[in-house]
Amino acid sequence: MFKNRGALLAIPALALVAFGKPTKRSAASGLPIALAGELLRCWAVGYSGTTTRGDRVEAPRLATGGPYAHTRNPLYLGNVITAAGFTIAFTGALDARARSVLFVAGIGTMLAVYAAIVPHEEAFLDATFGDDYADYCVRVPRVGWRLKPAEFATGTWDASVIPEAESRTFVTFGAMLAALAVKAIARR
Repeated sequence: MFKNRGALLAIPALALVAFGKPTKRSAASGLPIALAGELLRCWAVGYSGTTTRGDRVEAPRLATGGPYAHTRNPLYLGNVITAAGFTIAFTGALDARARSVLFVAGIGTMLAVYAAIVPHEEAFLDATFGDDYADYCVRVPRVGWRLKPAEFATGTWDASVIPEAESRTFVTFGAMLAALAVKAIARR
């Protein structure tokens, strides 16, 4: 599942494109949320580097700085925020039931994928970093956001890794924006 996580997460996005009916208001409400999710991802990638995009789990070092000092899975949190934003953007003209179905199906798919792959990643990190990772897990939540950053957080942010690490995400984000624009123009 880890290797195919991107394809699995494309399913809810395709459902939004196929069934969505955006309005100006829903796009104006949802797009800033989607962008906030992508900005969180960029912040996280600046600390974790390009290894986050591979087909296998790897980590040359334990990332504990930046957003990793607040939550253990900022990339996945960013994805959920982005998905919520695009769901809002695409579903403005749908009735409440259809909006709910798309939201629950999309976020539910993401959570199911993450529930399967996070333990796999954690087992790798535990085996690789041992006591340092165990201490990190005690101090930083797997899900949610620690308001005060963990005091032991280390690392520096490197913006130069973002273009390579986020290239596929940028393409997907752009494709969703294009689909949203096409759907909005078609509704006129």
